[in-house]
Amino acid sequence: MSAASTDSPVHSHDRRTRIFVYGSLKRGYGLHHLLESQLSLGHAVTSPLYRIFDLGSYPGLIEWPDGLAVKGELYLVDAECLQTLDEAEGVEDGHYARRPISLDSTSDKEAAQAWFWLNSVSGLRDCGYSWP
Repeated sequence: MSAASTDSPVHSHDRRTRIFVYGSLKRGYGLHHLLESQLSLGHAVTSPLYRIFDLGSYPGLIEWPDGLAVKGELYLVDAECLQTLDEAEGVEDGHYARRPISLDSTSDKEAAQAWFWLNSVSGLRDCGYSWP
């Protein structure tokens, strides 16, 4: 058994994941209710390596050779919420993959993850750095 208490803030933080959201999970959008009980870390911007494409009622983030700094929000989420978010984002269906994302701000150098679109963006509207 670990010497650290399960109520310890350090232990609790260790089980949490920083996530960057850029679309329907942001405040004011359809899936934000899934994050309401989690810790908001405020607005964030990625390194200029990505683009967002309009997939209809939600966006898709991809890495892009001529990328932009994408605007979004940063959250610290627990394991249960992370599983719920993976389900909502269609990870098991192969639509998105959650993986590391590079944030631009010096205060945001800690590891963060985001959901990346895995399918073609051919013919889709390029939203650039922000959706909608």
